[in-house]
Amino acid sequence: MKVTREIENKYNITRQTLHNWIAEELITPPQKDWRGWFKWDIHNEQEIKKVLKEKCESNNKESVDSPIESLKIYNRRYLGSKLKMLDFIEKVVEENTSGIKVVADIFGGTGSVADLFRQKGKSIIINDILFSNYISFLTWFGNEDVDYVKIKSKIEELNQLDANEDNYVSDNFGNLYFSMGNARKIGAIRKKIESYNDLGNREKSFLLTSLMYAMDRVANTVGHYDAYRRKMDSLKPIYLKVPELNRNRKNLIYQMDANKLVHDIKADLVYIDTPYNSRQYGDAYHLLENIMNWKKPQVTGVAKKFKNRQHIKSDYSTNRAPKAFYELISNINSKYILVSYNNMAQKGNGRSNAKISNEEIISILEGRGKVTVFSTDYNVFTTGKTKINGHKEFLYLCEVERN
Repeated sequence: MKVTREIENKYNITRQTLHNWIAEELITPPQKDWRGWFKWDIHNEQEIKKVLKEKCESNNKESVDSPIESLKIYNRRYLGSKLKMLDFIEKVVEENTSGIKVVADIFGGTGSVADLFRQKGKSIIINDILFSNYISFLTWFGNEDVDYVKIKSKIEELNQLDANEDNYVSDNFGNLYFSMGNARKIGAIRKKIESYNDLGNREKSFLLTSLMYAMDRVANTVGHYDAYRRKMDSLKPIYLKVPELNRNRKNLIYQMDANKLVHDIKADLVYIDTPYNSRQYGDAYHLLENIMNWKKPQVTGVAKKFKNRQHIKSDYSTNRAPKAFYELISNINSKYILVSYNNMAQKGNGRSNAKISNEEIISILEGRGKVTVFSTDYNVFTTGKTKINGHKEFLYLCEVERN
């Protein structure tokens, strides 16, 4: 029997790779000792050798490993991203919960928190009200098999497209959110993706996710699309990367109102990171929603937003937030509820101020069970440029006792 470090050294693979292979059901989870450490036996090692051999043969066969760079789930700018909080979240869950097999992230955002648990072999339920986020979830968490060589080939083809003619994107967003050259290229790429008739649903999402992440990299903005910079200084040509392939088998993906979703799902841990201020994500990411849907609606105003965005508005960005949160928590079916919250209160720009208080969150959670509060220092993003001191990120862990 060997410990994980010995396996890492012997086969020149990382601990994370081993966890990924377990999550992808490529190898069997080894038994654990009294400390909860993996103990790898001869059967486990045989499985590891088999996977290494198959991957080596696959790499030799897939010489379409073009120079296109790979794309990772966290390669994205996003308001309220919890990427820097993952270690904190992981520590709280590992040290204060047990028996976690299914994790639901019902305000998924970029998906980075859900991916933390996916890598640990948990089944994932992930949801977001935005279609653009749902598209990326199909890429990172989808269960459907894909032809990865074909995906790489398509992305290489998209990168080589000539785009000299104006289109919907350049007409509406050129020299505003993107340089005119990039706007024409984005429109041409989106049109080309729609023309492919040999793609499965998840395969198409790989191309759309690649485009969406690439758009963020060349957008003439500060990380969202509520406004653009007056001076066009984002002139670097757009370039699509290939999203990494995760082989999943047990995940569920939704695009719906989280308050409705919780009536229909069951998990061991439900993670909640609602929007707490007046900044509507449907407004901040209207342009991505527009391009991903590709219905080419008329846009209005200085920010060039499409008119009908009511279906992606959230009560959590209004004065109805406390009531919505109460209804959400009351209907969750889970052993644990984990809530992220920051103490902006009245510290920042008016749009950043919380619509639900720390005290309200604790009180509502206590209606379901025992609540423990954890905190860590965190650098905040606000709509202004003021430095805010004493900012903390909180995690409220509720061990559910009452239905």
